[in-house]
Amino acid sequence: MDAADLDYRARTSAGRISSPLVTRLLELGHEREVEFQAGRGEWFCALEWARQLGDRQQYEQALEVLSPYITTGWWPAARAQAELLEGWGRPEEAIALCRPYTEAGDRIVLEFFARLLTRHGRAAEALTLLRPGIEDWLLADCLVDVSEADDRDEEVAALLEARVAAAVPACDDPDCDRLRLEPSNAFPLLAAIRERQGRIEEAIALLRRRDVTSVNGRDALADLLARHDQIEELRAYAASEYHGHATQSLAEVLEERGDVEGAIAAYQTFAEDSDGLWHVAVPLSQLLARHGRGEEAIAVMRTLADRPGAAEDWIVHTLCDLYTDHGRARDGLAYLDALKARRSGAEDWEFFQMRLPLMADCGLLDEAIEQARAHPEGDTWYAARSLSDLLAESGRTQEAAAVLERHPTSNTSLRAERLIDLGRIKEAVHALQQLPQTAPIDDPWADSYSTEPPF
Repeated sequence: MDAADLDYRARTSAGRISSPLVTRLLELGHEREVEFQAGRGEWFCALEWARQLGDRQQYEQALEVLSPYITTGWWPAARAQAELLEGWGRPEEAIALCRPYTEAGDRIVLEFFARLLTRHGRAAEALTLLRPGIEDWLLADCLVDVSEADDRDEEVAALLEARVAAAVPACDDPDCDRLRLEPSNAFPLLAAIRERQGRIEEAIALLRRRDVTSVNGRDALADLLARHDQIEELRAYAASEYHGHATQSLAEVLEERGDVEGAIAAYQTFAEDSDGLWHVAVPLSQLLARHGRGEEAIAVMRTLADRPGAAEDWIVHTLCDLYTDHGRARDGLAYLDALKARRSGAEDWEFFQMRLPLMADCGLLDEAIEQARAHPEGDTWYAARSLSDLLAESGRTQEAAAVLERHPTSNTSLRAERLIDLGRIKEAVHALQQLPQTAPIDDPWADSYSTEPPF
């Protein structure tokens, strides 16, 4: 085995049995196959088999399974073994295993190791390890977590304040008010420390200085105001925040208090702005659905979808799911018919496939299969996936597998799942272990290029 090859295949599942399929094999009683493949370089088989052995307290056998992977020097294998050792109550062995990997300075390794040390009473050592990486957002985030465990918040706060003081303007424009911060999350991290210390107003002031207000769909300032019951301040902030994430925080805290009408009104007020509904239609519809107001939830998404140019695939998909969830599959089909008519009778596969679960819900599974086959894109590799699902749902697993076999280089994981369900384990494994044949990629900068169209 080779670390680079292991890493590539684990990340891409190229030529490998994926983790969900390992689980499927075990669920169907194919334990011996998983054990066999674990010894042949199948990482996810080895990982799950080692876990199974550990659950049976066969610890040394579990470590033997992982040993060839550890020998390659591949970090994910070492991390997995460390997690197992820790779970078995052997944290010192886990620490000893990971320590040599930290010497290369990889941020992912350092973060894991620091948290491992902290969980086992060695936060001071973790702080020493992380402090030189204060400029990296991931390590800085970890440093703030570790500082709480070692009661050294003020020390880490001072480091972050120094980084803020060292920030420079993000551009040469003299009117630029943005800062080039290292770490980029210095303000939120410093605010987290001040919040822990009970210095809420300082935390709020720090978060107001951020350049990026929303991360992964959450607004830290809005969430802070909600946590500390500063509802009027949150309302004022929600009225000025563009993405709707502050409004979502406001609606969530109102719902938690039992003020469902207030939560709905918060979304509706935001939706009155020109682009407001676009930002809050989904959480508003989810809120309505949670409280038994499915018709209103459907109306919200229908209003958005009916706007000129707004019937994008994700919006229509959300609407169709609501129709299905509330027993209105036929109304969902009628909507898709109307949308198709608006588009001069054209219906690309991305919209056509939304019909299939609606038809199945109406008891029209056979008709759905026939329409899928007859669609102009019905013989493509991406349509094969949906068609295979329909056939499997109707109990025609053999046909479901055959549809996928017509596209041998695509949907290999699903094809293997179908073969496993048919008991054709060796065929399934063989299909998965075929490395994809990719053509060499030409260097786009190898030849001269033009700045005039056509480019």
